[in-house]
Amino acid sequence: MTQEAPHRGHPKLSTAVVVGALGVVFGDIGTSPIYTVQTLFNPDDPHPVPLTDANIFGVVSTIFWSVMIIVTLTYVTLVMRVNNDGEGGIMALITLLRRWGTSTGRRSAVLLALLGIFGAALFFGDSMITPAISVLSAVEGLEVVRPGLEAIVVPLTALIIVVLFAVQRRGTAAVGRLFGPVMILWFTVIGAAGVYGIVREPRILEALSPTYAIGFLAGHFHIAFFALAAVVLAVTGAEALYADMGHFGRRAIVRGWLGLVLPALTLSYLGQGALLLGDRSAVTGPFFLLVPGWGRLPLVILATAATVIAAQAVITGAYSVASQAGQLGYLPRLRIAHTSESTIGQIYVPWINWLLMISVLVLVFAFRSSAALAYAYGMAVIGTITITTLLFFYFARVRWNAPLPLVLAGGGILLAFDLLFLAANLTKLAHGAWLPLLIGVAAFTVMATWQRGRAVVTAERDRAEGTLSEFVDDIQTRQPPLSRVPGTAIFLNRGKQTAPLALRANVEHNHVRHEHVVVLSIDTLPVPRLADDQRIEVDHLGYAGDGITHVTARYGYMETPDVPALLAMLDSELTEGEISVDEASYFLSKIELVRGTSPTMAPWRKRLFIATSYITADAAEYFSLPRDRTVIMGSRIEV
Repeated sequence: MTQEAPHRGHPKLSTAVVVGALGVVFGDIGTSPIYTVQTLFNPDDPHPVPLTDANIFGVVSTIFWSVMIIVTLTYVTLVMRVNNDGEGGIMALITLLRRWGTSTGRRSAVLLALLGIFGAALFFGDSMITPAISVLSAVEGLEVVRPGLEAIVVPLTALIIVVLFAVQRRGTAAVGRLFGPVMILWFTVIGAAGVYGIVREPRILEALSPTYAIGFLAGHFHIAFFALAAVVLAVTGAEALYADMGHFGRRAIVRGWLGLVLPALTLSYLGQGALLLGDRSAVTGPFFLLVPGWGRLPLVILATAATVIAAQAVITGAYSVASQAGQLGYLPRLRIAHTSESTIGQIYVPWINWLLMISVLVLVFAFRSSAALAYAYGMAVIGTITITTLLFFYFARVRWNAPLPLVLAGGGILLAFDLLFLAANLTKLAHGAWLPLLIGVAAFTVMATWQRGRAVVTAERDRAEGTLSEFVDDIQTRQPPLSRVPGTAIFLNRGKQTAPLALRANVEHNHVRHEHVVVLSIDTLPVPRLADDQRIEVDHLGYAGDGITHVTARYGYMETPDVPALLAMLDSELTEGEISVDEASYFLSKIELVRGTSPTMAPWRKRLFIATSYITADAAEYFSLPRDRTVIMGSRIEV
C-alpha cells in the first residue's frame, strides 16, 4: 500500500470527471443548507437556540468551522490519502485492517475492524434516513411558497421516493450525465442566493472568524452543546467524499470541493444568517426565504431534483457497501446486477433496494417532517465520521510510522471534536437519535452473526468434504476404475483444500466421473479489482493429462464473478483445446442449514444465521452459470 496508489483504470483528471464528481459525490452534503439552519433555531426543538444576533453569529461561525475541520481537514486533507488500490470508504479501511491483522497488532486490528463494521452498519441507517430527510426538506419548500399546501408534503414525498426506488433497476447510467450539470446549477443558485442575503447584511461576514465559534461554544456552552446535534447536519455526506474516491479520484473530488462546493455552502450559510439578522420571522424557512418570492417555486423544484440526486448517491453507496460486505464474508452473497457496461461501480442490488424503500417510507410517515428526522440523522453521520477518524489515525501510526506524539496530538484533537458532536447527539436519544443506533446495532448483529456462522459451516464442510488431494488419489487408485462419461464437468468449490460435496456425491453414489473435471475455486481478495493476468492459477493435482484440474480464479471485492467468461477466456490454456466450455456441465453443492445442539453459537444467533441464509442469491445466477447446464446437489449441515 502506498499513500496514494493509483487505481487501475482510474479516470484521468478532466473537466468531465470533475463534473461527474459534482453530480454524484456532493449531493448529500450539498443539500444540507436546506434544513441545517432551520433545525438549529427550530422553536419545537427540546433544546432550542434563542434567536439573538450573538447566537446567529455563533451558529453560522460554528457551522463554517465544523465543515472546515471535519470535511476539509479530516476527510479531504487527511483521510482521503488512504486508499486500497485507489478505493476509499470505511469498507476499504476494514479491508486494510484485515490485511494488517497478521503482522502488526492483531488484537487491535481485529477490534478496530469490528468497530469499522459497526461504522458500515451505521451507514445503512444513514442510507435509510438520507432519502427521507432530503426529499422531505425539499418538498416542505411548498409550505413556504403557499402555506395551504402542507397536507400534500408527505404524500408527494412518498410518491417521489417510490418512483426513485422503482427506477433503480434501470441504473444511473442514463441519467448520470444530467447529475453533474444539475448540481452545478444547484451550487451556483444557492451561492448566488447567499450573496443576495449577505449584501443586505454584510456584517454577517464577521462570522468567518473562529472567535465567534469559540465564543459561542465557550461562553454559551449550555446552549451550544445541544446545538452541536444540529450543527452536525452541515457535514452529512462527508463519508460520501471518501467512499466515492475510487470512482473519480481524490484530485477530482478535492477540486470540486474547494472550487465550487465549499464556497457555495459557505455563502448559503452566511446568507441565511444575514437573513435572520434582518428578519427573525424567516426562521420558518430561511433557505427558501433567502430568494425573492418569484424564485421560490423554481428553487423548490431545483431543490427536489438536488435531493433526489443526494438520495441516489447514498442508495448507490448502500448497494456498494452491501456488495463489498458480501464479498468479505460479512453478509450473504446477494444478487447483484451491473447497470452500466462502461462503469463497473454502477450496480443494483434488488434485496437492498426494496428493503431501503420500505424503510424510507416508514420513516417518512412516522416522522412526517425533516425537523423531526434531523434528531435521528445526526447520530448516524457523526458515528461513522468518528469511527473513520479513529481508523485513519491507526493507519497513520502503523503503516506510515507517523510519530506517536503527532498521532496522539492531532488524532486526540480531531477525535475530541468528533466525540463532542457524538455526546451532543446522545442527548437526542429520546427524540429519534435511538433510530440509527438501533439500525446500526441490528445490521452489526446480522453481519457479525453471519461471519461467525459462516466460519462454523466452513468447519463442518471441511470435515464432510475431506481433502481434495486424498480424494483425487483415491479416484486414481480405485479398483475397479471408475467409469468415465464423455464431456466436461465443472465443480464449483470453496477452495483447493477440500473435495466438492457434489463431486464426492457423484463418485460415491453414481460411481462415474466425467472425462474432464475442473474443480473451480473463487477467491475474493482484499483489493477492489484485479488485472486479467493475475486472475487465474491452474494446478493439475499431480495427474497432468488425466483430465482432473483445479483452477483458482481470483476477483477483487468490487467485482462480480462470471465463470463462463472466465473459463472461455483461458479455455485453450487450461485444457489444451480438449474441452469446450460452451458444452460443459456445472455442478453446485447446495447446503441445507439446520439448528444443531453444538454450542457453536447462542440459539438465537443460530436462528438468525439460518434466517439470513434465505436471502442468499442463487449461486447459478451469481456466477452467471447457464441454467440448462447446471446441476445442484444438496447436503445438510448442522450449526
